[in-house]
Amino acid sequence: MSDSEAAEPTESPEPAGPAGPAFAPHALDTRGPARGGGPPLLLVHGWGGDAEEWLPLLGALAPRHRLLVPDLPGHGRTPFRPGRAAPRQVAADLAGWLRRLGAWPVVAVGHSMGGHVVTALAVEHPGLVASVVTLGTGFGGGPDARRRLAAEQEELRREGTAWAVRFAARAFSAEAPPGLRERHVRLMRAMDPEVLLAYREGMYLAPGAFGLRAAAAAYLRGRRCPSLAVHTSPAAAAWERGMPRHPASRVLLWEGCGHYLHEERPAETAALLRDWCAARAGDAG
Repeated sequence: MSDSEAAEPTESPEPAGPAGPAFAPHALDTRGPARGGGPPLLLVHGWGGDAEEWLPLLGALAPRHRLLVPDLPGHGRTPFRPGRAAPRQVAADLAGWLRRLGAWPVVAVGHSMGGHVVTALAVEHPGLVASVVTLGTGFGGGPDARRRLAAEQEELRREGTAWAVRFAARAFSAEAPPGLRERHVRLMRAMDPEVLLAYREGMYLAPGAFGLRAAAAAYLRGRRCPSLAVHTSPAAAAWERGMPRHPASRVLLWEGCGHYLHEERPAETAALLRDWCAARAGDAG
């Protein structure tokens, strides 16, 4: 690890909320193991999800890792933070939270939009992140991606959560566990459409967004730590394999799996995370 990677990260001051307190999401914190375990794992859900989607993995991960599992602002039981829905802003808020907990460096794991957040955490707060795992995190590609995303934003604005419910309903494979599709449909239906709009805008269309491939190709060069990316799309996996990356980084393809791959295959995902953490510990040794 270079001096720049190991150095204490510099960051802009974390903005105070309306009443002045520092950001503290509603989160599960297992606070263990006491000794002899691996690094803390930060588990970050995606667009319209919540922390509870990680519950099926916790029993396999908690014996060796402290687990930090937040509801992102505007999701679950964490209030929305207007004007702070871009991945870089969410990452800055999480960075302040991790510092106050003294829980770092983490293995930062993100699903879908959560992968954008943990990528920003690794790029802009490198001292807090040992490695990054992204699950089903794609970056929009093709010459028409911006136009398509802008049109989808207009549809979401016009239709409200009905548009998001359709997204959730078609995001699962035939092998998804019973009730999983219905749970995410309920979550999407309960979301504030303005929150959903703000997060998509921050990911793809706002100034400084890196969700489209042209911007992502430049931004991912700043991700200096090892990264593990798991895709369900061959095209997305091929694109990420072509990106410059740390020598220990890997890109995997899980074909036939739905978008919520960590929930469709929780045991396989937990085993993958355990093996990844063990391998990185071996690298450090």
